[in-house]
Amino acid sequence: MFARLLSFLLLVPAVRADAPPNAAALDQIAPAMQKYMAAHDIAGAVTVVGRSDGFTHVTAVGFRDVDAKKPMEKDTLFRIASMTKPITAIGIMILADEGKLGPDDDVAKHLPEFRNQMLVADRGKDTLTLKKPARPVKLRDLLTHTGGLASYPPGVDDVYARRNRTLAETTLAAALRPLDFEPGSKWAYCNSGIDTLGRVIEVVSGESYEAFLQKRVFDPLGMTDTTFYPTADQMKRLAVTYAKDKDGHLVAAPDSLIGLPPHPKHPIPAGGPVSCAADLARLYRTMLNKGTLDGHRVLSERAVAEMTRTQTGDIQTGFVDGMSWGYGWAVVKEPKGVTEMLSPGTYGHGGAFGTQAWIDPKRDLFVVLLIQRTGLANGDASPMRKTLQEIAVKAVEK
Repeated sequence: MFARLLSFLLLVPAVRADAPPNAAALDQIAPAMQKYMAAHDIAGAVTVVGRSDGFTHVTAVGFRDVDAKKPMEKDTLFRIASMTKPITAIGIMILADEGKLGPDDDVAKHLPEFRNQMLVADRGKDTLTLKKPARPVKLRDLLTHTGGLASYPPGVDDVYARRNRTLAETTLAAALRPLDFEPGSKWAYCNSGIDTLGRVIEVVSGESYEAFLQKRVFDPLGMTDTTFYPTADQMKRLAVTYAKDKDGHLVAAPDSLIGLPPHPKHPIPAGGPVSCAADLARLYRTMLNKGTLDGHRVLSERAVAEMTRTQTGDIQTGFVDGMSWGYGWAVVKEPKGVTEMLSPGTYGHGGAFGTQAWIDPKRDLFVVLLIQRTGLANGDASPMRKTLQEIAVKAVEK
C-alpha cells in the first residue's frame, strides 16, 4: 500500500503556490459525492480537479467493493470504457504528425478491405437495396463518428464481452457490412469505427495497437497504471461495477458490457483499458499543455488544435445539447444544461460506466469523475458530473 501511495504522489504534482484563494471550495466535493452514495446512485468515487501546471486536487470517497468493505483509494483502477476513444485518436494524430497518414485519407488507403464498400439505399421487409456511396469513408469520418459504419454483425457483436477476436478480424467484419448512411452526412456514435482506427494504427505503425500506445503515449507520460490487460495485482485494485436492482439498491455487475477475461485477443480501441486518477491527470495536463508534459512531447500543437476544435460543422452530435465533435473528443459548442458552467471549446469524453472527463482550456481546468455504474440514463448528463463541474468552476473563478 505504501509503495502504491508513493507512486501516486510522484505522479501527481504538488499544489502550485499561486492556487486560487477559493481552492478550499474543492473540499465540498467529498460531501457532494457522499450524497449520491446515500441515494444509492454510486458506491464510491474518485474525482480529480486539475490545471496545466500541476495543481491537482484528488478526492476518494466510498467503497470500491461494498461487500468486501474495501474503501475507494486514490490509486483505485477503473474501466474507463469510451474515455479511451480520444486516446485512440491521439495515436492516429501522432502518425499524422509524422506524415504517415492524414485525416483526409480514405480508410481504404490503409485498409484495402474497405475498397468498394457499399451503402444501404433501402431496407424492405425481405429486401436490402445497396448503392455506391457518394465518396469513400475517410479517417476523419471515423474520428468524428460520421462514417456511417454499421455495428458488428451477429457472431462478432459479442467481442467486447468475450474479447475472442483480433482487431484484424473485427475490422474485416465492419468493412464487409454496407454503410448505414453517406459518409460525412450525419453523426452516429460508432464503436466499430474507433476500433477500425486502432487497426489503422497497427497497419501504419507496424506494431500492435497496444504496443504503439504504450511506447508513444503511456510510457512518455508516466501513465504506469493504464493498460488494456491488467495484471493480477492490478485486478485486485479494480473498482467493482454496480447496477441498481428493482428495489433501488446497488448490486455488483462486474461482467457488464466489457469483459476482462484471461488472455484476451481484442484490446477494444473504443473502450478497453483500465486506468486511474493519476494517469488520467497526466494525460489531460498534456492536452492543456498543447501536447507536451515534463519535457515529453506526444503531440504537436497543431494536432492538439485540430483534435479539439469542431470538425462536424452544424451536424447535430453528442448525448447532450450544444455539442459538436472534434477528432476523438466531444467539443462544447454552446454551453447549456450539464455544460452550462463550462466555456465554449471545452472538450472531453465520458464512458459507459459513468466516468467523465472534461478539459476547459479557457479556464486552464480539467475535471475527472471516476465511478463504476451501469444503467445510468445518460452518463454525459449525470447529476454527479454536473455537481463536480459546478464545484470545480467556482473554485477556480477569481
